Amino acid sequence: MPDTRFFQTLPSLTVAELAAQIGGAVERGGDRSIASVAPLSSADRGAIAFLGDRKFANALAQTQAGCVIVPPEAVEAAPAEASVIVSRTPQASWAKASLLLHRAITLDTAITPQDAAEDDSVVIEPGVVLGAGVRIGRGSRICANTVIGPGVQIGRDCVIGSNVTVSFALIGDRVKLYAGARIGEAGFGATGTAAGVMDIPQLGRVILQDGVTVGANSCIDRGAYDDTVIGENTKIDNLVMVGHNCVIGRNCLLVANTGISGSVTVGDNVIFGGKAGIGDHITIGEGARVAAGAGVLADIPAGETWSGYPARPIRQFLRETVWLAKQASAKKAPKES
Repeated sequence: MPDTRFFQTLPSLTVAELAAQIGGAVERGGDRSIASVAPLSSADRGAIAFLGDRKFANALAQTQAGCVIVPPEAVEAAPAEASVIVSRTPQASWAKASLLLHRAITLDTAITPQDAAEDDSVVIEPGVVLGAGVRIGRGSRICANTVIGPGVQIGRDCVIGSNVTVSFALIGDRVKLYAGARIGEAGFGATGTAAGVMDIPQLGRVILQDGVTVGANSCIDRGAYDDTVIGENTKIDNLVMVGHNCVIGRNCLLVANTGISGSVTVGDNVIFGGKAGIGDHITIGEGARVAAGAGVLADIPAGETWSGYPARPIRQFLRETVWLAKQASAKKAPKES
């Protein structure tokens, strides 16, 4: 279930009612009541999930979801105890169900600094807007013209810079967010429908653990359903992008212009050089190093240093670079008469 501090849960609908509104056909179990959406792996009997790719067939077989949305060819693979909706665009149908069952809480009303602050040591500078349910810990400072969305929790001794926006987020102690940082915006998720491309609702959160620093104009997207997590004491430079569902370990360094795609898992003590780019659904092991400008398209084992595009172990990259330079030099050398 999405966090109720950030998302309103709307009235339950039956499987038949959902199918009629999301463009699917009920295969069985149309009378079952559904209260929420969830992924296959974490859904319960009150939730609806979907199969979007055959590689998740095992998750479909093991799901506890009350209802599953599947393409026509996967009906037989659905668990016998689950209700089934058939759709040729299962992810789009699930996204439509999300909009029917959950709604993000908007900043319709603001609260006073006295309502949000733990005590008088909290400093709220001019122009700050605080949504309902915001809590700010002792000794923290919120700088001018920053917007803190509904339900956000900020720990003690934090510094939130000017013109920052924070939403759908839980922030630990001693966190620093520099000017213009964007925390908790919707992750980039889209899927095709018969009418064109539609956005997929993003129902997760951002969690910044103790001691995290986020540089100016950097963006950390909230999870699509699970959380985007930045581990303790990780330091993020200016102009860095962290996509939805990423889990970044402790004591990592992300240098300027690094871009990390969605659902990347990073171990502790990893360093990303400037302008490194990481593809989605990649795992980077503890203590790994990614050189500046590298384009990572495969998992990196713990402790290794990779460079180049596509990135590979640095010794291999250097050997190939030297060989290529020698080949180029040989071709340019004048022929002896």
